[in-house]
Amino acid sequence: MKALVTGATGFIGGNVVRQLQKQGYQVRAFVRKNSVRQNIEGLNVEVAVGDLRDRISLDEALRGCDVLFHVAASYTFWTPDPAAIYETNVKGTENILSVALRRGISKVVYTSSESTIPVRNGCLGTEEADGEHCKLPGHYKKSKYLAEKLALKMCQEGLPLVVVNPTTPIGPFDVKPTPTGKFVVDFLNRRVPVYVNTGLNIVDVEDVAKGHILALEKGRTGERYILGNQNLAFREILGILERLTGIAAPKVRIPIWVVLSAAYTDEFVNSTVLRRCPGIPVAGVKAARKFRHFDCSKAVRELGLPQTPVEEAFQKAIQWFKENGYVKQQGPEVKQPNLRREH
Repeated sequence: MKALVTGATGFIGGNVVRQLQKQGYQVRAFVRKNSVRQNIEGLNVEVAVGDLRDRISLDEALRGCDVLFHVAASYTFWTPDPAAIYETNVKGTENILSVALRRGISKVVYTSSESTIPVRNGCLGTEEADGEHCKLPGHYKKSKYLAEKLALKMCQEGLPLVVVNPTTPIGPFDVKPTPTGKFVVDFLNRRVPVYVNTGLNIVDVEDVAKGHILALEKGRTGERYILGNQNLAFREILGILERLTGIAAPKVRIPIWVVLSAAYTDEFVNSTVLRRCPGIPVAGVKAARKFRHFDCSKAVRELGLPQTPVEEAFQKAIQWFKENGYVKQQGPEVKQPNLRREH
């Protein structure tokens, strides 16, 4: 069976490609002309060059493929050109799914985001919950919400599609890196002096990749599946990093409003005055105002989603960042993870 993977050079996409190969699938990687191909170098994959905004290249890329993993997205909390995010994440999704429908692709796995699932009143987010576009912080989250709605609408029109909603993946091949990966890099380089009271659901990126394939093989058409694992407060994440690295975690917690004020100032100076990416994106801080905790039992129950201890995921990420030159100031060697779960 041949699978087309969009976003194959990215963090999740690169891991999806590797897992597909391990399970015997033929893989065609859809990449942009100028994409950095580090994540697929040395892999036995066919490469199709194109752009999500170009339906002709999409049609050619899907020729001869049986299934589609649409993983590609513009993932950033700040951009000088917000329209470009919607062009890629929304219009690009419409383009490739339309071509897939016309070509009769047997099944599509669409990679959405936990951002599309609201978490209210301290409850765990579930697949049944539906958010509101206007309340989402930043263009990335808004664009993913619109793209998911579009994908589900096309499913109703006959496209055999399953949606997966990864929470916060951690692990190897985070080339850019993602905002979460950048935090780990900053911690390793001792650039995290304080923290805020927030929370995330952490999952091994390799489990997320396996979850994509499980969604293809077992997922019910039209359903959403949260691909996640362990809910953690931010201080617990810092504790894991401290144990694994020997680097002292910050002890000072500051109110989120202080960080938000700093973010507005930083974004004005950098993006408006200096025309460069801010160090503290406002959308990223707004996203941290709530604990993003989820009930991931549906994917575990229906798909058999693996639940690798998150300490192992962090360990793999730390090792990969060190081996690939992201860490400027080397600390103690990474320790073996403590597999005891924190509650």
